[in-house]
Amino acid sequence: MAGPGGQMRHDRARLGIVMMLVTYLFFSFIDTSAKWLVLLGIPGLQIAFMRYAGHLAISLVQIGSGGWTWRRFASAHPGLVILRAGLLITSTAINFFVLKYLSLTITSAILFSAPIIVCALSMPLLGERVGKWRWFAIILGFAGVLIVVRPFGISVHWSALLAVLNAISFSLYSILTRRLAGAVSTETMQFYVGAIGTLVLLVPAVLTWRTPDGLLDWGLLIGVGVWGWAGHELLTRAHAFAPASALMPYGYSFIIYMSIASYLVFGTTPDGWTLVGAVIIVISGLIIWRRENVHATEHS
Repeated sequence: MAGPGGQMRHDRARLGIVMMLVTYLFFSFIDTSAKWLVLLGIPGLQIAFMRYAGHLAISLVQIGSGGWTWRRFASAHPGLVILRAGLLITSTAINFFVLKYLSLTITSAILFSAPIIVCALSMPLLGERVGKWRWFAIILGFAGVLIVVRPFGISVHWSALLAVLNAISFSLYSILTRRLAGAVSTETMQFYVGAIGTLVLLVPAVLTWRTPDGLLDWGLLIGVGVWGWAGHELLTRAHAFAPASALMPYGYSFIIYMSIASYLVFGTTPDGWTLVGAVIIVISGLIIWRRENVHATEHS
């Protein structure tokens, strides 16, 4: 029978898992709202600007609550922090563009090839060893992406190739996040993402600005920033309650959320090949997750 300490650890892990599920629910709200807005003619760069402006506003309130000091904004690795922010901003801008042409199911399936790309790049960029099982998973995941994208067919829009670029940008962002973890506070990284995104996208947003027609559209436009900040905040806090190895599989709930939203909001159902490719991508990611757990256990 587990004692009070074991029960407490179990409850904390369960809380972390719930937070992870809510995190990706918020992320699905962002993409669903963005697709709704771009289909109404709101420019993707305008939506991306509001995503980061809202993020910045909440980050400033959060930082200000602890006192305004230069140390709260300082970073020992400013170049990497700025590059990390730039990669996420690039990923967001590409994502909001392709949402006009692709279903939520396809974009989410391609995005979740990111763990596979991270694994493939971890050897040259982080010096990590990649064994034969993980190389098998990388090749399997690449096959899954090809099934979803179908670059040599005519059934999927050409922007699916841009969605792959989105996944690569997000993968590099994830690698930098891993490298900066512990060296730069989450609060600081949150601030720089919001500040740089707002500054970079301000002029394009002003030049292409289209005022939403109603309260619902305004609410969705403002909501993308709120949900973006809340999702990243919950994602960070979830890792304080449970290890990344326990949380990683629950990230695939994003594909489920997006498939449901795609059907309920836009009346779109994924075709058979998209589902097959998505399942292969998920299996590949789970193989990588399992092998990383085994590797960590062997070296603990």
